[in-house]
Amino acid sequence: MIGHRALNCLGLFACMASLLFAIFYLEKTLHLDPCPLCILDRIVLAGMGIIFFLSMMHDSKSIFSKIYSLLVVTLSLTGIGLASRHVWLQNLPADRVPECGPDLYFMLETLPFFDVVKRVFTGSGSCAQVDWTFAGLSIPWQTLILFTCLLLLSSLLVTKAWRPRSAGCE
Repeated sequence: MIGHRALNCLGLFACMASLLFAIFYLEKTLHLDPCPLCILDRIVLAGMGIIFFLSMMHDSKSIFSKIYSLLVVTLSLTGIGLASRHVWLQNLPADRVPECGPDLYFMLETLPFFDVVKRVFTGSGSCAQVDWTFAGLSIPWQTLILFTCLLLLSSLLVTKAWRPRSAGCE
């Protein structure tokens, strides 16, 4: 059976590889600007990577492992929600797509935080554009698959962390 540290290392690798791909290939090479939902996906991935790293540093029997395992499940579900919303926006009919608004950085500088959150989840026309596909899947579809795989991985971590320990030797 795969150990606690190996699972966390795999999760950390998936998060970091995804972030590096998004930043260096999609953004720097293809010159695709991330929409607000893509930026939030990246923030969730970075948070998950940090938690996988911290969990890898702790003993699998510690209380921290239990807390970290629940945190990565929560972040995985958050990522699934964000990516699902993004996929939904991309599949709207052209006449129902929200209008493009200001970018995330401008909104954060000029609007109250909760107004920014509301506008991001409402979506904008930039979130509905399909700029790049791989194997017929848009970036939000690929992100949804990634977060689903990370949810499965983090579910394994939860079962390992919360499994009752036997009194005898293992």
